[in-house]
Amino acid sequence: MPGLSSGPSLDGELTAPRFRAARPDDANACAPLIFASGVREFSFFLGQPAETCISFLAFAFASRSGRFSYRRHRVAVNADDCPVAVLAMHDGRHTWFDDPHVALILLLFFGLIQTIRMLLRGLILESELLAPKSAQTLIAHCATHERLRGTGVFSALFADAMQASVTTRQRKRTASGSHAQQQLVLDVLVSNTRAYDLYRRLGFVELPRRAAMSPRLPRELESVRMEWLGTH
Repeated sequence: MPGLSSGPSLDGELTAPRFRAARPDDANACAPLIFASGVREFSFFLGQPAETCISFLAFAFASRSGRFSYRRHRVAVNADDCPVAVLAMHDGRHTWFDDPHVALILLLFFGLIQTIRMLLRGLILESELLAPKSAQTLIAHCATHERLRGTGVFSALFADAMQASVTTRQRKRTASGSHAQQQLVLDVLVSNTRAYDLYRRLGFVELPRRAAMSPRLPRELESVRMEWLGTH
């Protein structure tokens, strides 16, 4: 992401990326990547300069709970074990506390007055970027270090995350006796044709739009929701 010096270093070579669950100490490396995954969305929601948005995301990433928590993220790392790509997975069966938690961390970081304004903008933004239903898992915060885009790192991270998710679901089904399938979805800005094309190659298809875009949202935040049908 041009102009931001707080991103991960690429001093460690990436001859063969490794993948792992994110950790709290990945916050400073992952926060710029997460911001890069939705610069327009975060700028609208938080209404702050890029550096402040990144500092907030690092603060929130270190939390054990919520949609920005390290526990929701998986990363690709270089030879120095530094994250160079990231994605989050939000299981709709376990996101009921996300909104109260976001309000809490906003309050802790920004104070009451700014938090109220941010939450009001967040409600508008959520009319376009819908929270996952209980039968859905939402993929979010998809980003790769700018020098590694187009190298296949994110595709490999996505495949690894899908495999890890399948293993986890199989273990939970065995324990509970349930055979329900989660619908895998993500959102992408209409203007982000590069990401849209990547998601198509990964096996996502566009879903029909259910409602008109809110007139209170900038047109640049128009998005489409896509569903994963699997690799072909």
